[in-house]
Amino acid sequence: MPDEPDEPARPPAPAPAPRAPDAPDAPDLIEERKRRLSVRMRAVPHNTALAVRMLDVTATEVFLELPYDPKLVGNPDTGTIHGGAITALLDACSGRAVFAALPQPVPIATLDLRIDYLKPAEPGKPVFARATCHKLTRNVAFTRAVAYQDDPEDVIAHSVGTFMLSTKKGTP
Repeated sequence: MPDEPDEPARPPAPAPAPRAPDAPDAPDLIEERKRRLSVRMRAVPHNTALAVRMLDVTATEVFLELPYDPKLVGNPDTGTIHGGAITALLDACSGRAVFAALPQPVPIATLDLRIDYLKPAEPGKPVFARATCHKLTRNVAFTRAVAYQDDPEDVIAHSVGTFMLSTKKGTP
């Protein structure tokens, strides 16, 4: 039998791209992600001051709650939560969605966060946020988020954001 030709050398496999935002996760990975994101949430002083709570996390989405607090009222005549608190909620939720979508945690920074306010929040009620990281590139993550109270279809504000990945850690 004649010798079979050697198989041609294959180029090395490319480095893995960031995980696709809709990749399924095992329950233990989701629980680990929840734990890691909860720790990161408490490490941000304004999230703690606002009493923002993480309710749920998936491979690409995060759900947060901003409890109603009279200290957050922007207009004492109406009792409506100040838009700055809603901005902080949407930014925190969007950033956590980026962390949820990353295969490994890296520092991030908000590059741009565009928010459209559609209506005021009703006084006395918590505000919820849902953010999705819908695209990861090597250096930038892209998010969409909504803030609402009773019905996710009855939106108070919605946002689109871009986040820089692998920023250098700051020093206090």
